[in-house]
Amino acid sequence: MTVAITRTDLDAAGLRRAAARSRDAAASRRLLALALVLEGHNRTAAARAAGMDRQTLRDWVHRYNASGLDGLRPRLNTGAPPRKLSPAQEATVAAWVREGPKLDQHKVIRWRLVDLRDEIARRFGVQLHERTVGKLMARLNFSRVSVRPRHPEQDGAAQEAHKKTSPRWSLPRSRSMHAANRSNCGGRTKRVSASRAV
Repeated sequence: MTVAITRTDLDAAGLRRAAARSRDAAASRRLLALALVLEGHNRTAAARAAGMDRQTLRDWVHRYNASGLDGLRPRLNTGAPPRKLSPAQEATVAAWVREGPKLDQHKVIRWRLVDLRDEIARRFGVQLHERTVGKLMARLNFSRVSVRPRHPEQDGAAQEAHKKTSPRWSLPRSRSMHAANRSNCGGRTKRVSASRAV
């Protein structure tokens, strides 16, 4: 069963001429496959001659029928999906991270990805996945390693006073422990004679 090419502006010879003029090798192969179809070859033989499978050839026929020669050119693919936050919004998020959260407003003492995700949704109305927020932080050059958070009501003077008055706890060393540490096995070591020591 052959695929139906409905466009009549180019015949098989015209498609071959267009293939010869094309600088894109992949587009030339597609044109030659379509020329084979117009000459009466079945879809399997035409696809095999152009180095593709039957389904791919069928897809190119549909694109040719819809858009002509332009439909056979490769579509530009930027690769990454468009970013959901504008550059200004990303700069605002970076400022949040540098300043840190406000306890009375954000109810947290340091930003986590989930907290930033929720704040972005609240402020900008943009829903992001937690992993996407992590990628945003990496793109903005923020490291995942952070200092240990300090509670805003933490009293440094009280902590130092507590360290000075706290007793130091250490286990007393027993005689058996001291003897065991003198050798690997815990037994007495053999004295070395004076002749062997020299």
